[in-house]
Amino acid sequence: MKSNRNLSRAEGRRLGNAALIAFMLGSLLLLSVIRARFSPIGKTGDAIKAEEEQQGLVSKGSVKMETADEAAVSTAEEEKEEAHTKSADTFGGGGVSASTPVVTVDATDRVIKPVCYETSRRSDTCEAAGDVRVQGRSQTINVGPLDHEWRVKPYCRKHDAFAQSHVKEWTLRPLSSDGGAAPPPPQCTVNSSATAFVMSTGGFTGNLFHDYTDVLIPAFITAHRFAGEVQFLVSSFKSWWTNRYLQIFQQLSKHEVIDIDNDDEVRCFRNVVVGPTFHKELGIDAAKAPPGSSMVDFRAMLRGAFGLERATAEPSGDRWDIRRRPRLLIIARRSSRAFLNERAMADMAMSLGFDVRVGEPDITSDVSKFARLVNSADVMVGVHGAGLTNMVFLPAGAVLIQVVPYGGLEWLARSTFQEPSADMQIHYMEYMIQLDETTLSEQYPKDHPVLRDPNSIHKQGWNALKTVYLDKQNVRPHLGRLKITFLEALKLLPHGQQQANNN
Repeated sequence: MKSNRNLSRAEGRRLGNAALIAFMLGSLLLLSVIRARFSPIGKTGDAIKAEEEQQGLVSKGSVKMETADEAAVSTAEEEKEEAHTKSADTFGGGGVSASTPVVTVDATDRVIKPVCYETSRRSDTCEAAGDVRVQGRSQTINVGPLDHEWRVKPYCRKHDAFAQSHVKEWTLRPLSSDGGAAPPPPQCTVNSSATAFVMSTGGFTGNLFHDYTDVLIPAFITAHRFAGEVQFLVSSFKSWWTNRYLQIFQQLSKHEVIDIDNDDEVRCFRNVVVGPTFHKELGIDAAKAPPGSSMVDFRAMLRGAFGLERATAEPSGDRWDIRRRPRLLIIARRSSRAFLNERAMADMAMSLGFDVRVGEPDITSDVSKFARLVNSADVMVGVHGAGLTNMVFLPAGAVLIQVVPYGGLEWLARSTFQEPSADMQIHYMEYMIQLDETTLSEQYPKDHPVLRDPNSIHKQGWNALKTVYLDKQNVRPHLGRLKITFLEALKLLPHGQQQANNN
């Protein structure tokens, strides 16, 4: 009986020790949870970087990004974005992949917008306020206060390695002023009350489509809200390019455009934006844009920049004015995708009552002159290519006819010019090139996959598709089919509607 009592006491002691250990472990776990939940968010840059690298959120030298508009991207949206990215490749672009969104919260579960964040799957933007000091030659911006370093390439094609190889990286660094081991902050040599806007003209600039979709429209989205009190600090500066679009910069800013990479000044500002905001190909998402920054507003800005007279495709009230006749503009190409019966097309259009003009955007460097020609047109027709970007100058109510080359390129035509046309208040039509209207039928046997199975060429990748269907193809539209298209375009114009009313 005694041994049984001793055994029970031993068991009791063991159980008591186990309970004590469990209590201590539980207490430690509870304390760690409380500390993680209520500890202050003010951490050193090294501590933050260590946590991020440990969690796999950023890699060395990269920027922690937060998706500004969405927490996740669905598979369907990714596929759509991929199609848009491929469409830009018509003019030299490349692939884009989604990045994982990272959300920062404070102790009250409020979302905190980081200094640098993802404005779309194509663009990153950094915004900072305080003591901003820009050193252009080193692509460095010192900001006080700033807790750690950020890096960004200010061009709207962030996952395209080729484009980004021509874009310089900019670094935002804390402004050191404590007299410690860090070097002293640079002393200001130029002060400005404007907002600094750092952007790049590297990448694919020089191609009309990319000029607008990668640079000019994103710059408008970003800069318009400052009502002129913004200064463009242009990295990878090309003087010929900047001069070509100088009227646009002058509409957006009251200040000189700076070749910032070759600038020896320390320029000091109260605010800085690094990297423009991208929304979509050749367009602006009005739901995301600041007030007054829609595509209609962008086109109004272009009319002011280049002195364009026509806001709408209304015919002139003067019965002797040639503008009473609807004008048709043929966008000519002289390399690939050229019209081989251009003269016959013009004659047929004139027989329908059109005043016909032919324009070659590739041979002119005078943007104002060509913009005025496009703005005078009521109908613009051209084969798929960068030249159709001139649709931005058409008056509202005009008609764009995109001639789509042979080869299953409907998706390409849709994403580059069809979808943007609605926001520009332009009527859109297509003319699909058939097998007997393309020079490819003269280059390949009838049973060749290029003619019989274009999808098999698509599967070989973008380079194969581009080489065959864009670089090697010219077209000869059937005048009978094209005449029907032109007549349908006439019905969409105010000219045609007035004639119908008179009848």
